[in-house]
Amino acid sequence: MKKKILSLSILSLLFLPLVVDAATVNFGVQYGTSLGLGTRDVRETIARIINVTLGILGIVVTLIIIAGGFRWMTAGGNEENVAQAKKIISAGVIGLLIIVIAYALSSWIFNVILKATS
Repeated sequence: MKKKILSLSILSLLFLPLVVDAATVNFGVQYGTSLGLGTRDVRETIARIINVTLGILGIVVTLIIIAGGFRWMTAGGNEENVAQAKKIISAGVIGLLIIVIAYALSSWIFNVILKATS
């Protein structure tokens, strides 16, 4: 497992100059107008896709928390069901925290990228 992580880290470092040089790359936005695709920047489109995906995941996590609450309310005093409901709710809350952190981090990264390349 450590070898895979190390090899992926080294591989990502090999492609770092391409990412840094992305400011000089022509993203071909002008070709999209002739094809009827629109004029939105690729970076903004990717940021919007990530935000929509995280929003959908937030809805899924909310439904998981509601399902855990419903299981707890219908447990009828059964300790096994209550324990299972607590596990579901805690997993949902942890997932929600991960999604919020991912949203904040991706928002910050894309703001930095847009400022650096504009």
